[in-house]
Amino acid sequence: MLLQVRFLGVWLVSSVQAVMASTAGYIVSTSCKHIIDDQHWLSSAYTQFAVPYFIYDIYAMFLCHWHKHQVKGHGDEAGAKASGSTWAVARGYLHKEFLMVLHHAVMVLVCFPLSVVWRQGKGDFFLGCLLMAEVSTPFVCLGKILIQYKQQHTLLHKVNGALMLLSFLCCRVLLFPYLYWAYGRHAGLPLFAVPLAIPAHVNLGAALLLAPQLYWFFLICRGACRLFRPRGTPPPSPCQTKD
Repeated sequence: MLLQVRFLGVWLVSSVQAVMASTAGYIVSTSCKHIIDDQHWLSSAYTQFAVPYFIYDIYAMFLCHWHKHQVKGHGDEAGAKASGSTWAVARGYLHKEFLMVLHHAVMVLVCFPLSVVWRQGKGDFFLGCLLMAEVSTPFVCLGKILIQYKQQHTLLHKVNGALMLLSFLCCRVLLFPYLYWAYGRHAGLPLFAVPLAIPAHVNLGAALLLAPQLYWFFLICRGACRLFRPRGTPPPSPCQTKD
């Protein structure tokens, strides 16, 4: 029960942060009429506020993994303090949550310095749009909470799953084509010409940010297929789909 409360606390904090980030992103993106030169104080202020959150989230999820490891009986208190046990749990945590940890580390070590120093006050519109990617996070967290309390087959879980799928598609996957389109409209270029008109490192950065979103979206789609498959329906054969 205590472990469930800890997970619940982590997911609630993530949801609150997501609401704040997406709200700040909406304010910034709608306030910047000129997508290159217009600035808004929230863009730099919230970026600095978000850095401690990402560090906290890595640590909080590790603590949850640690306590879950203990609850499952992988070691008593004495064993948990034994030499090497902490590293064993840490390795297991990194193996299970590698993509999440990598994402958070990149946000802190790469994206934060780039947004504060490299941008030199330009492109607040794009930063605001990127902050709005967090719109999907509360639905993801609610889905985890419902699974934690064994509510997978409720109507609420199915509705939340549909909203999570839609919000993730719009705010994380289609976000990047929209940003290219917005720049193309500003520069008077068609969408297909934008990648050739901007620096190669910008295209590379966008591709690196998009790649994990596509992977997570694939996992969400796979989960949605399982969720909405009628009970008793066998899963598709290997020649019909690739897992």
